[in-house]
Amino acid sequence: MEEPGFWDSPENSQRVMQELKGLKGVMEKYQNLCNELEDIQTLLEMGYEENDPMLIPEIEELLDKFIEDYEELRISTLLSGEYDKNDAILTLHAGAGGTESCDWASMLCRMYQRWADKRGFTSEMIDYLDGDEAGLKSVTLEIRGENAFGYLKSEKGVHRLVRISPFNAAGKRQTSFVSCDVMPDIEDDIDIDVADEDIRIDTYRSSGAGGQHINKTSSAIRITHFPSGIVVQCQNERSQHMNKDKAMQMLKAKLYLLKQQENMEKEAQIRGEVKEIGWGNQIRSYVMQPYTMVKDHRTNEEVGNVASVLDGNIDPFINAYLKWSV
Repeated sequence: MEEPGFWDSPENSQRVMQELKGLKGVMEKYQNLCNELEDIQTLLEMGYEENDPMLIPEIEELLDKFIEDYEELRISTLLSGEYDKNDAILTLHAGAGGTESCDWASMLCRMYQRWADKRGFTSEMIDYLDGDEAGLKSVTLEIRGENAFGYLKSEKGVHRLVRISPFNAAGKRQTSFVSCDVMPDIEDDIDIDVADEDIRIDTYRSSGAGGQHINKTSSAIRITHFPSGIVVQCQNERSQHMNKDKAMQMLKAKLYLLKQQENMEKEAQIRGEVKEIGWGNQIRSYVMQPYTMVKDHRTNEEVGNVASVLDGNIDPFINAYLKWSV
C-alpha cells in the first residue's frame, strides 16, 4: 500500500484493501482465541490455588465460548476452493405452487439477507420479478464478504417448505419448492469464449420502485445462451451498458461452473463410481406443521427452531455441509 501509484487504480486498491481486511479478521480471531485460552488457564490456576468451586460455572461458560469460536475458525480453514473467498451471486426461483411458492421465495430471500447482515456482509438485489399476488417469482442477490461463496455454495439446490398456507382458504397443509443457485462473483476475466451467435441479448424496463433511471428506459438486460440454455438477468446497475457487463460476467461464471461440473462427472465415470454432486437436488426441508423442524438431507443436520433459521441462523447447516463435503 505504500508503493508509489498504489491509489492510482481504485479497483486494484479496493481489492487489496479487502484482502487486508480479511487477513486482519483472521488474525484477530486467532488472537482472541489465544486471549480466551489464557483467561481460562488463569481461572483454572486460581481455582486450584484457592480451592474455590464457585469459579467452575464461569470457567465452563468461557470454555463453551472458546470451543464455539475455535470451531468457527477451524471450519473457515475448510474453505480452500478456487473461488471460496469470492463474493457470491445467489438466485432463487419459485417452483410449482403459485402464490405459496412465490411467498416461500421471498421468505428465503429475507433469510439470506438476514444471514448476511449477521455476518457483517452486504447484500444487494440485482434482479427480481414480483409474484402475481404476493412474494417473488425470482430474485438475484449479490452478497459481498470474505468467503461469501465458500459458505453459500452449500445452499445450492431445492428448498422445500411444508406449512398450512395463509393463501389457502381451506387451511390445508401445502408443500412448496424453491430452487437456489449460487455462483462466485468472479471479477477477473474468465477464460471462457462466448460466441456472438450463441447468445441473444434482450432489453426490458426494470421493475424497480422508480427513480432517475429505473422504469424510464429499457436498461435491464437479459442474456440467453442457446447451447447451455442458461439465462441471466441484471437490472440494478445505473445504465444499460453496466447491466450488460454484469450479466455477461454472470454468464461466464455460470459457464465456468458448468464446465467444472462436467469435468467432475467425467472423472467419476473414469473411476467407476457415482459421486453425488447434488446440483438441483432437494437439499433441505423446512417443516412448520404438524411439527417444527428444519432438516438438511445431505448431512442429516436438524434444527427444531424454524423461526430462528428463517431469521438467518443457517450456520449450523453451512458448517455441517463443509465438514460433510470434506
